[in-house]
Amino acid sequence: MKKKISLEAARILTGMTQKEAASKFGVNYQTLASWEQDSNKMKQKYVQMIPNIYNVLPEEIFFGNKNEFTRYWQSETVFN
Repeated sequence: MKKKISLEAARILTGMTQKEAASKFGVNYQTLASWEQDSNKMKQKYVQMIPNIYNVLPEEIFFGNKNEFTRYWQSETVFN
């Protein structure tokens, strides 16, 4: 199974700053920064925008907070 990436990683892979990505979502950069800390905070309408903005499917994004994401990546139960 392919491991998921964080919302922050998806943005960085596009080469966008938080301000640039926030503008595409139609929110301020503080909102985007909050989502990058805990992507569970994203409303569904913004989740549906991810493919058009970051060129990844929502299924490829890990939704949760940064601590949960770290544990997910350190987990030995998820294989590449």
